[in-house]
Amino acid sequence: MPKLFTRNEGTVDRALRVIVGLGLISLVFVGPKTMWGWIGIIPLVTGFTGSCLAYNLFGWDTRSPKEKTGN
Repeated sequence: MPKLFTRNEGTVDRALRVIVGLGLISLVFVGPKTMWGWIGIIPLVTGFTGSCLAYNLFGWDTRSPKEKTGN
């Protein structure tokens, strides 16, 4: 059984997740001011940790070969 929180996100994937997460969270404070913006915590946390549970479940890994050997 694979580890639950292994790094499986590449650099670009992580950066996009952080940007999307911050964008969604900003919807709580500006714009429509909807509470649904708090869903942005999920991509923000996965972007900072570099580990996505859904990727683990499906066996996906977006890291480049260079990033994989660095760990």
